[in-house]
Amino acid sequence: MKRQDPLRGFRFLVEIEGLTSAGFLRIKGLQREIKHESYREGGVNEYEHKLFSQVSYPSVVLERGLAHEDLWRWALAASEGNIQRKTVRIRLQSEAGEPSWAWQLDWAIPVKWAASDLDANSSQIVVESLELAHHGLRRAA
Repeated sequence: MKRQDPLRGFRFLVEIEGLTSAGFLRIKGLQREIKHESYREGGVNEYEHKLFSQVSYPSVVLERGLAHEDLWRWALAASEGNIQRKTVRIRLQSEAGEPSWAWQLDWAIPVKWAASDLDANSSQIVVESLELAHHGLRRAA
């Protein structure tokens, strides 16, 4: 009998410390921003100096997913004060189910879990989301 993979239908697989822990349909917040200020020098009208200061990384939000128990235990432990920073990789799957691209979040921590409003009079699906704060974003192998 052929084994069924419950994460096969998801375009984004989430690996925590090298182990596939979840699949999600939507990822928001994969960003890196370099803070900068403009400085005008007296008598120079052709340009402004750009002074760069720091890099910031907003939280990454994972939506509409299915998670294995280890991801939820990690999120629960963080909410109870047991903070464990981990390396998280988000892998984009091709339509054939093959890995095609990946991003890595360094020192990630789950900071928020949420579900959409539950309304028996509505036909909307329930959307679960998990938010991860982190110290860095880069392309992963």
